[in-house]
Amino acid sequence: MEHEEKDRPNPDALLQEIKTGEAEKRHGRLKLFFGMCAGVGKTYAMLQEAQMLRAEGRDVVVGYVEVHGRSETQALLEGLELLPRKSTVHRSVTLTEFDLDAVLRRRPDTVLVDELAHSNVPGSRHPKRYQDVVELLDHGIHVHSTLNVQHLESRAGTVEEITGAPVRETVPDSILELANDIELVDISPQDLLKRLAEGKVYTAESSRQAIQHFFRQSNLTALREMALRVTAEHVDRQLRDSMKRERISGPWKSRERLMVAVSWSPFSASLVGWTRRMSATMNASWIAVYVETPVKLKVNQTAQLMGNLRLAQELGAEVITVSADDPVDGLLQVAYKRNITQIVVGKPMQNRFKSWLKGGSMVDRIIRHSGTIDIYVVREDVIHEQRIRSWQLPKLSSGRQYAAAIAAVTAAVSVLYAAAPFIHYLAVGMFLLFVVTLLSLWLGRGPVLFAAALSALLWNLLFIPPLFTFSIGRSEDWLLFSMYFIIAVVTGTLTTKIHSKEEAVRKREARAVALYTVSRALASADSVDSIARIAIEHVGRIFDADVALSLRQNTTWASHPVSTYRVSEKEEHVIRWVAENRKPAGRFTNSLPLAQAHYEPLSTPRDTYGVLGVHFRRLQVYTLDEETLLENFSNQFAAAFEREVLHEQRHRDRLAAASEHFYKTLLNSVSHEFRTPLAVISGAAGSLLDRNLVLPEDSRKALLNEVVDASNRLDRLIENLLDMSRLESGKIRTKLEWCDVSDLFSAIQRRYERDLTPRGSVFILAPDLSLVRIDTGLVEQALGNLIENAVRYTPPHTPIEVRASL
Repeated sequence: MEHEEKDRPNPDALLQEIKTGEAEKRHGRLKLFFGMCAGVGKTYAMLQEAQMLRAEGRDVVVGYVEVHGRSETQALLEGLELLPRKSTVHRSVTLTEFDLDAVLRRRPDTVLVDELAHSNVPGSRHPKRYQDVVELLDHGIHVHSTLNVQHLESRAGTVEEITGAPVRETVPDSILELANDIELVDISPQDLLKRLAEGKVYTAESSRQAIQHFFRQSNLTALREMALRVTAEHVDRQLRDSMKRERISGPWKSRERLMVAVSWSPFSASLVGWTRRMSATMNASWIAVYVETPVKLKVNQTAQLMGNLRLAQELGAEVITVSADDPVDGLLQVAYKRNITQIVVGKPMQNRFKSWLKGGSMVDRIIRHSGTIDIYVVREDVIHEQRIRSWQLPKLSSGRQYAAAIAAVTAAVSVLYAAAPFIHYLAVGMFLLFVVTLLSLWLGRGPVLFAAALSALLWNLLFIPPLFTFSIGRSEDWLLFSMYFIIAVVTGTLTTKIHSKEEAVRKREARAVALYTVSRALASADSVDSIARIAIEHVGRIFDADVALSLRQNTTWASHPVSTYRVSEKEEHVIRWVAENRKPAGRFTNSLPLAQAHYEPLSTPRDTYGVLGVHFRRLQVYTLDEETLLENFSNQFAAAFEREVLHEQRHRDRLAAASEHFYKTLLNSVSHEFRTPLAVISGAAGSLLDRNLVLPEDSRKALLNEVVDASNRLDRLIENLLDMSRLESGKIRTKLEWCDVSDLFSAIQRRYERDLTPRGSVFILAPDLSLVRIDTGLVEQALGNLIENAVRYTPPHTPIEVRASL
């Protein structure tokens, strides 16, 4: 639900508009060539636009364009500057990608970047190409790009249901809000199928398969409708923004838009249903508006209001609340702001006298001030109307408030009557006026007006000559009495209104402070656990509730350890329903309302990250303010969880890239290590097997020694690889034994005697070294590897020294 304040010019709004305008001047413009699927001609249209800009003298470059072998598209590249692509090696395959840094260095006026939803090669600066485009826009570079409707995140699931083909690459819907222009590239399904058959989209074999699966005519028709609707929604938003920016009151009837006025009356449910049927008939969008006035609602009224608003949401309306002293002002404010063409209201049921006091009935005043907006006045049946009328006459103030007003006025008059010999009756009137003004700070409008009338009558009876009569002798006193009565009524009424507005402002301030506090706390959160603690702590304190936070663990949902509310086994089913349907459920909702707690999904367009359960300790009625506040909290928590999940995913991707790099390096190194002894064995064995080669006994012995050494080296390499796999699997267990280091050195010296003797290498053992408790085999292997590396990577006659000491 959206909450709108009264539409009045204010310095903050004007300053924000100025800042937005300045930011747009510095920001690049994004133009999307949008279509229902591949093959409609988006890239062709984008290149045509680029050639027109080039003819106008604009600096246009091609950052990345895929022509897919289409000669007509390839011809449009002539004359355009093509920036080189960046080559990236991924899994031993060289791939060419869009070079973001090359465009930033070149800094053209406009760059063409095809296939906005494309995923970049792992290890790139951004995982998705649309993020590259956002960075270009932030640097003031205009971008032209292409996008299919199935790649929008909100439409991907629907497209998969329609076509049966999974959509793996998506962009967030916010990219449409970022786009300054969307050009719909549209052709009929018949023309697209003809292009496919002619081989202008895919090869002949691929085209036959595509026509049988994704490119069926029914699929194309559905995709075309989705693309047209998305484009129409974008144009509608642009129209409303333009009217708001240019201070155009409207409405402009470029498209039918309905608005229904919703209140706490049961009749509002019928109005909502009527408006839904009318919108379906007219194929029009519609919104439901509730005007929040200073009059406080009772518990049953608030419950009925929430039911009406939820019904409007379930039927597809956009629900808006606006604060205003007069419902008519609030309704017309939203109507002009949203470019509404038709307003639906209920038939007035007030008596004529009350309507006359208010300047006419609500319908009369709406019609009088609605300008070109059409008004529908809907009437329910008489029985229902009578039930509403009897339900609609609650007392706005309790009997206690009237008693308090009588007591306060009586006490003040008693004190003043005792002091009457010492003060003039004019001063008495001023003091009574002061008392009425004070009462308006605590009492309702009815008791205040009653106090004003009572004080005026008592002042006349007890203080204005002639005393103890309601007659007034002098004309000046008549005038004074009349002015007193008017001033008392007006002052009391205005003070009551100001007091009511003050309460509304305090509520809004409390909501703003709560949202700010939570946002500030989440900004410093650095883990899922810290976000969970913030969510549970703040929601529990603000709503005076016990809180349960359930997070996903593989395929189940588990309550976080710091949760203060224990979820029963029965309510775990509610949590799963909320997570699957991404809708609130439980108490104060129409879904599983018998649950003990109210459950909100922590979801974003990307995924659902948790479910927040709130068990209110004292709350009996879930008001619109509380619902909006908890919904805003849930959105903030969901965004924070998504941020951490993406951060962890990025960290895992980095680790995977580093692991892959290490794996390649290790594979190359192991391959080299294996080839060396294998080459020695192969060469020596070939020489020994060559019958034509006569070798002296010393040479034969040397070749055999080389085979043995190479075999031992291979054996050590294999043993090292096996140990590495054991380490990764955690299967190596150390066997600690007491060992004499001198025996360890002797074994290593004998093992590497042929390599160490020519170098004059020495093993130095400290004289006072006692026995050490080690795994002898692993330590010997580690020292052997160090000695092998030293022999291999140092000059031939460099001495090697091995020292052991405490």
